[in-house]
Amino acid sequence: MFKLSSLNLNGIRSATSKGLPAWLEQTVPDCICVQEVKAQAADVAGRFEQIAGLQGHFHFAEKKGYSGVGIYTRHEPSDVLAGYGSPEFDAEGRYVELRFDTLAAKRSLVSCYFPSGSSGEERQQAKFRFLNEIYPHLAQLKAQREFILCGDVNIAHQEIDLKNWKGNRKNSGFLPEERAWMTRLLSEAGMVDVYRQLQPTATDEAYTWWSNRGQAYAKNVGWRLDYHLATPALAAGARSVDIFKGEKFSDHAPITVAYDFKL
Repeated sequence: MFKLSSLNLNGIRSATSKGLPAWLEQTVPDCICVQEVKAQAADVAGRFEQIAGLQGHFHFAEKKGYSGVGIYTRHEPSDVLAGYGSPEFDAEGRYVELRFDTLAAKRSLVSCYFPSGSSGEERQQAKFRFLNEIYPHLAQLKAQREFILCGDVNIAHQEIDLKNWKGNRKNSGFLPEERAWMTRLLSEAGMVDVYRQLQPTATDEAYTWWSNRGQAYAKNVGWRLDYHLATPALAAGARSVDIFKGEKFSDHAPITVAYDFKL
């Protein structure tokens, strides 16, 4: 089995101080995709290049203490791509792709951090620009190779993906345009939401993010914002999924899927 985890760190220094390395040593994933590293190359050097025997590969934001993504892996990639060719969003450190190419198969793992629009209209418009850019990129990637994108997508797709859906219909993360984008990715582009493939009706146990306000975590007033989005051939190998709500490394919970394939 190939064990793949994903986690928004809300800062790599913070998450590692809260026990992430010990958890990785206990759960032993093959790879973990991380988002919101909130560090630059100089901060990672000598401290976080490796965690629990996993080698990290990163795409850092130009702005200090902001965004940034990475993939820690036990397997040596054949290529590492930092960014997807966007002048605007590559500067924000939102996409890293590891390629594992053999004579038999071309496969990629992607760690991606979609923008949040919750801080105001300016960032919401940036989020829409990102969605418009990343969609054709993912569609083209799917035409060329098998891949799994893991990440904080900052979209709750369906009503069962958040606790208070009625009160959030006009809020970023559950806007009709965002949900329609996800529907299009799954229907027209043919990607698979792996969690929903395995757990089509799960509600309260599906959440991966909780606000820091109003005891949201304690009351499990959450959102499902963290995804494994896979091409159909790789999604077909998904056997089990776990969301580790009991591990409070950040305001997100790790989501781990076991796949029946080897890189």
